Amino acid sequence: MSPRDVVVTGLGLVSCAGEGVAAHLAALAAGARPRTDAESFAPWPVHPVAPLALDGQIPKKADQRQMEPWQRLGVYAAGLALDAAGLKGDAARKGALHLIVAAGGGERDYAADGQILTGLRDAADPGAYLNERLQNDLRPTLFLAQLSNLLAGNIAIVHGVTGASRTFMGEESSGVDALRIAGARIAAGQVDSVLVGGSYNAERADVLLVHEMGGYLYRPDYAPVFRREGRGGFILGSGAAFLVLEAAETAAARGAAPLARLAAVASDRTRRAPGSVAASLTALWREAGLEAPDAVISGATGCAGITREEAERLADLAPGARVSALGDLTGHTLEATAPFGAALAAALVARGAAREVAVTAVGHRRGEGVLRILPAREAGR
Repeated sequence: MSPRDVVVTGLGLVSCAGEGVAAHLAALAAGARPRTDAESFAPWPVHPVAPLALDGQIPKKADQRQMEPWQRLGVYAAGLALDAAGLKGDAARKGALHLIVAAGGGERDYAADGQILTGLRDAADPGAYLNERLQNDLRPTLFLAQLSNLLAGNIAIVHGVTGASRTFMGEESSGVDALRIAGARIAAGQVDSVLVGGSYNAERADVLLVHEMGGYLYRPDYAPVFRREGRGGFILGSGAAFLVLEAAETAAARGAAPLARLAAVASDRTRRAPGSVAASLTALWREAGLEAPDAVISGATGCAGITREEAERLADLAPGARVSALGDLTGHTLEATAPFGAALAAALVARGAAREVAVTAVGHRRGEGVLRILPAREAGR
């Protein structure tokens, strides 16, 4: 049986650029300096998410209160995508809609962390003390393997998306694989429709500390991704992106107008060494079947070495194409990077602003991905 065409029928976006597709396309076209906050977490800047009227997508205050910020962003963006796809009020279709989420660990309880560290200083047996406190002081929901699943759970609770769900963890590559698995399952006829995406909250001292310890953050203020000097690095951004993917015939049967076609998602995980990213992108480009894209949405982090390799390789692979760095629009959103790129690419072709779009996602430590987005009218190609 021939693979089925996978089309995009709904998009939901929130970031520092604003809310919705129009706000992001306008910001992309303007190419202006993105909104940053260089004071709240100085010396590290972040891209804070635009103010949201949460009631519009999460009507119950009780639901809003029990979520952490990254969950609220994801649930909000998922609601926008369902709205755009015309599925928001269709309980039957949402009951069959599968869900794939890319997300990292949840947010920490700083008060509990502080109490544990304070007590550890004077503990007679530090090892025993630490084991006891970790078992008794942390909420069950802070068990690492459960955290990312909370986003899928809250999307199910708030929006009624109750098909099977799965969650991918693993930095930038988790977003690539979420899209890859969603597209592959639809193409193979295993499912008809999937809500897929990711979210990230950058406005957290703990994640800034973790990435600074790894030497991955750029400071003290914004600079364009492909023009960051020295060791480079990324500026984290708060945001979320979700897409409704459907088999072309499923969308046609319910009268939905497809925005674009997810033609290919190729992923890799190289052993990082000088030249490995360039070689991986070349191979993934070929695997994705990219021909002559007129636009590239790059998820480049800004980290030295790998970002330079990507820029040089893109100049050869897509000469003449407009290359836009997501980090210059939304900040770096880690797990949500690939869904953001795919959503923006779909919006570009839906508007007629591009004919073929390549999306890249080169992880700051590992994982590479390349996506190909085509206009929906080429779904039979």
